Amino acid sequence: MAQPQKFITEEGRERLSDELKDLRAVRRPAVAARIHAATASGGAADNAEYEDAKNEQAFVEGRILDIERILSDSVAVRKSAEADGKVRIGSTVTVKAPNGQTRRFTIVGSAEAKPLEGRISNESPVGQALLNREVGDAVEIATRAGNQKLTIVRAE
Repeated sequence: MAQPQKFITEEGRERLSDELKDLRAVRRPAVAARIHAATASGGAADNAEYEDAKNEQAFVEGRILDIERILSDSVAVRKSAEADGKVRIGSTVTVKAPNGQTRRFTIVGSAEAKPLEGRISNESPVGQALLNREVGDAVEIATRAGNQKLTIVRAE
């Protein structure tokens, strides 16, 4: 079965590429130096500094693999210069709830979603409901707290 296509904004791709460069050029050598220093000062047995450095090495190597996978498996989406009024990946959308409260979201690929910063995944219930909609459209989203109705007041 084919994997669903994953998306990433150009800005997200650039951020991940920068992080990957930093991990390879700065953090990986720094961790290797810590491991070397810890082994030289007392071996590997019962050495807390060595264990800590090895744990950091595992994290760094795992993150490198994650970023490489994300970058190779995702399609970069360019924010359209045309303002066709439709919500797309990369769009920043302002929505209004029936109680008058407004919220602002940027629709991004799942790899760069940070809901607390207003960056929601196109695969999330809210992201899916907003995609391909236009200003003035009302959407209803099923959430754990019940159905939520939102009206799109701005899409850029």
